[in-house]
Amino acid sequence: MCVGVPGKVIERDEYTAIVEVMGSRMKVGIILVPDVQVGDYVLVHAGKALQIVDEEYARASVEAWALIGELREQGVLEESDR
Repeated sequence: MCVGVPGKVIERDEYTAIVEVMGSRMKVGIILVPDVQVGDYVLVHAGKALQIVDEEYARASVEAWALIGELREQGVLEESDR
């Protein structure tokens, strides 16, 4: 199973973009989403933008990741809980 993390496109050039993912910026490949524009949200996995998603989906996904982090900190979830 692959897990994509949502990020917002901050800058782009022909084949790569700078994407902000949960507070960190990274350079990702955009060859799979050639129509992506600055301001769009994308799902990122293994250094590649896999698809364009809407802001509502991106926000809900980030909230879910934050909840998982909180539950791990509280000991409710462990690394082996997948």
